[in-house]
Parts: sequence; structure tokens; C-alpha cells
Amino acid sequence: MSEQQCYRFEKLVVWQKAMDFSQRVYDATRDFPRDEVYGLTSQFRRAATSIPLNIAEGSACKTRKEFVQFLHIALRSLYEVVTVIKLSSRLGYLTKSDSAALERDVAEVGRLLQGLINSLSGRTGPSNNQQPKSQA
Repeated sequence: MSEQQCYRFEKLVVWQKAMDFSQRVYDATRDFPRDEVYGLTSQFRRAATSIPLNIAEGSACKTRKEFVQFLHIALRSLYEVVTVIKLSSRLGYLTKSDSAALERDVAEVGRLLQGLINSLSGRTGPSNNQQPKSQA
């Protein structure tokens, strides 16, 4: 594959934002306590990277319904990330400003993800699955 060529999912803004968010999670967890390397650090990183991974995997599906299933998996990972952000903040591993910034980022990814789900599902209004709202 040439450098100019890209996969279909790479053109999706939600995938791009999810990739940016995952990178920020890696940056934010670099200073987590060493004893959390196999605990919260690993869980946070895996949940964050699961979002763009499922978007990419779903984009290869043959039907919209299948793609939407993968987007719902990404959405569940997003909710897991929200919980890890809050727990990391409670434990003092994230500053208030870092926590607020990550919550804003995850809310944006969530809005984009839900928008894509709604679009592919033929929905025009908000779904019953409301996105996490930033506490900032």
C-alpha cells in the first residue's frame, strides 16, 4: 500500500478523533504509578484504543448493520473510558485539568460516534443512549 493510499475508515472524523484521544490517554498515563502498569494504566489504554480499533474493524463489514454493531462496541469502550477517567481522578492519578480535558475529548468522540450510529441506522434524532456529558 502506498503512502498516499488510505483505508476507508481513516477518512472518518470519528476514527481520527478517537486516534487522537487514544494518544492523549497514552500521554496521560505515562505518569501513573508504576504499580498500576498492569492495572489501571493497562485498562485505560486498552479501553481507549478499543474505540478506534472497533471503528476500523467495523468499517470492513459487508453490511451497515454489522458496522453499527462494531460502533456499539466502540461506544461501550467509550463508557468504560469515562469510568476509568473518573476513577483515575479520584485516586489522584490525573489532575483536575487533565481529567476535564480527557472528559471533553471523550464526550466529543462519543457525540461523533453516536452521530455515525444514528446516520447508519437511519435515525435522525437523539437515541436512547445519551452520550456522557463533560463535567467540566
